[in-house]
Amino acid sequence: MAAATVLLATACGSTSKPVAGGPVAAEGSTSASLPTQDVVSGVQTDPALKAELPASIASRGTLLLGTTQPTGLSGLPHDGVDAAGKEVGLDVDLRNAIAKKLGVTWDTQYGTFQTIIPGTQNGKFDVGWGNFGVTKAREKIVDFATYLTDGQAFLGASSVSADKISTLADLCGYTVATSPGSTFQQILTNGASQCSAAGKKPYQVQYFSDSAPIFLGLANGKIDVLFGPTLSVKYDALHVPNTKFLGQISTTPVGVVTAKGSPLTKPLSDAVNALIADGSYAKIFAKWGVPDTEVKSSQINPDPGF
Repeated sequence: MAAATVLLATACGSTSKPVAGGPVAAEGSTSASLPTQDVVSGVQTDPALKAELPASIASRGTLLLGTTQPTGLSGLPHDGVDAAGKEVGLDVDLRNAIAKKLGVTWDTQYGTFQTIIPGTQNGKFDVGWGNFGVTKAREKIVDFATYLTDGQAFLGASSVSADKISTLADLCGYTVATSPGSTFQQILTNGASQCSAAGKKPYQVQYFSDSAPIFLGLANGKIDVLFGPTLSVKYDALHVPNTKFLGQISTTPVGVVTAKGSPLTKPLSDAVNALIADGSYAKIFAKWGVPDTEVKSSQINPDPGF
């Protein structure tokens, strides 16, 4: 259970989104340049979906949401805070559209990635949201309703000789930064023997729970490669000076988290599918420039493959 706990306590990223953008990225993105299309207000409540909610939730009219509190623009495209103090981002638009489709509002409670899934398990939150990748270990004690596909990808300093990383063996000899207690740590740990098997110098892994030292390390040559979520790494490659996208090695379904056996899982999944059907979902992903991360349909507890 200890191994599962490590994976369950963290998201695709980590404790404070160290691989989902950072202060350097924020310098290249201003509130003035953020997309401002209204892709939520036109979403209509579906009475049939609202009827799927437990009576206590429907009468209360709110869902307790456990998520992390964004600061600045460092978490984009997932989430951030604009100059006016308003939360913005793909995740913000999507979960607000889900709430409108279900005819409820979010009562947002902020926590850390380590506390969101346990809080969902113990009833502190009705729903957990934080780019949580679906894994078999996590599915043992929580349920998922998927809403996008992310992956595991690499951002390199411009000084790195490699132009593409397709396997972990391509990392041999590099210093790699990622987040502790994450799926990325698991992948790097499991693949560490590939370098010795190929007769190459092993890669060295450094763990950070904050993005600032990662981007500083990429800038000053102390870190060669960042290993993180594809959606965010692609965004960083466009906004962080002197970096380049080096490719991804795998994909992972990402989902809303609910307690195991929760009656909320199906309505949440059905709401995503309703947004897909009426076109609202595609508009949200187009707004944030990541249509290649869409799902064709939301699934409940899909087989993640690992």
